[in-house]
Amino acid sequence: MINIPKGTKDVLPSQSYKWQYIEQTAKEVARVFNIKEIRTPVFEHTELFRRGVGETTDVVGKEMYTFEDKGGRSITLKPEGTAGAVRLFVENGLSSTPMPVKTWYMTPAFRYERPQAGRLREFHQFGIEVFGSKSAETDAEVIFAASSFLDKLGIKKVKLEINSIGCKSCRADYNRALKEYFKSRLSEMCETCRTRFDTNPLRMLDCKEERCKEIGVNAPEILDYLCDDCKTHFEKVKSMLKEQGVEYTVNPRIVRGLDYYSRTVFEFVSNEIGAQGTVCGGGRYDGLVAELGGPETPAIGFAAGIERLMLLMDNTGVEYPQEPKPVIYIAGMDEKSRAEAFKIAQALRNSGISAEIDHMERSVKAQLKYADKLGARFVAVIGESELQSGEVNIKNMSDGSSEAVKISDIYSYLKQKEN
Repeated sequence: MINIPKGTKDVLPSQSYKWQYIEQTAKEVARVFNIKEIRTPVFEHTELFRRGVGETTDVVGKEMYTFEDKGGRSITLKPEGTAGAVRLFVENGLSSTPMPVKTWYMTPAFRYERPQAGRLREFHQFGIEVFGSKSAETDAEVIFAASSFLDKLGIKKVKLEINSIGCKSCRADYNRALKEYFKSRLSEMCETCRTRFDTNPLRMLDCKEERCKEIGVNAPEILDYLCDDCKTHFEKVKSMLKEQGVEYTVNPRIVRGLDYYSRTVFEFVSNEIGAQGTVCGGGRYDGLVAELGGPETPAIGFAAGIERLMLLMDNTGVEYPQEPKPVIYIAGMDEKSRAEAFKIAQALRNSGISAEIDHMERSVKAQLKYADKLGARFVAVIGESELQSGEVNIKNMSDGSSEAVKISDIYSYLKQKEN
């Protein structure tokens, strides 16, 4: 037997309706915010992620699935959705269309990590990316969209944490302050942090090593180094969140794990899913479009991991809508009546009503048991007498009542019962 690869997960028929519910909720949120869907390839040129996500990140340095294709090109399975969305924006000339360009995607992503609760090597993201606006209103709207998505799913046990990590101007002063703080303790820190000290000291605050986290506890905070423009922008974002009744906490330690972020960053976190507490996160990335070859274009977005959301929903008792079940099961008593059941079921399906029949040559008694297991709302049994009379008894499985209905009227009867 060939087993599933480590860090991946099958979606069974008994679970797929949960995925569909989350996906449909995401689509509805996108609709009301007037956000249009995009789809990008599962793999891209490796250089896209090196330049876009950042050489100093764990994602690029340790976690990407990279291989050489038959043409000798370095290809990477996408580890996140934003870089591909930006590449799509640049390559297809969307910068010449009316702004803002508001996009969403549902995509698989791949990272070579140690599998644990809420973390897989193949996972799925719902993401929103908005291009062209530098306003604080756009930041707030994207956060509102993320909050709305979680609310519509019934997720309550999360809290919003926000921060500003400034722009290139104020970040330079902050990086100098971080270097001054860390330089005397650098020898005690991990190899990754020692490398980041020269390349991107801000990333040192994102280290997961306990010793490095302890050393960084008293590091300078970025909020003390923001320029006037970044301060004004952040204050406006906070003001708009308050006006809409969105509760938040300012967490000056949020820097996000990818290099492209600037100004507003945010995370929705929970302590109900173990160490992997972030269920949705994002922020502004005003320099990424230009970095990937496009014109200077401000942008902001977020992504939410579907598997992590499902883990949180299961751990906190969030109820899903009921799994879809057939409206009617039509049982046949012999070969001739089975053929008639097939015709009736197909006519109902063509009219949009979910119907099921026997495919396993079960006895009528076994068919009725199977219909009950399926959760069919109604059951009809067809035999020789029903074929002759053109009429069947339709049993309501919830209360045991039954009604005689002409075979030609089954559709109208079931439609009436729907209302």
